[in-house]
Amino acid sequence: MSPELHYQLMINRVDELHAAADHYRLAQEAVEGRRATRAARAGSRVLRGVFGKLRTS
Repeated sequence: MSPELHYQLMINRVDELHAAADHYRLAQEAVEGRRATRAARAGSRVLRGVFGKLRTS
């Protein structure tokens, strides 16, 4: 394989890896955002549950 062709293959592979890393990063940000939203909603439920238990005990 000629050095130029090998170099082009390396560049293409690096571009593919960068694209995959970007996609993974975006997916992780979406998961973290979903967790934060879910935790914010669950926080009010947890507080209601705690106060409900205090009132009935």
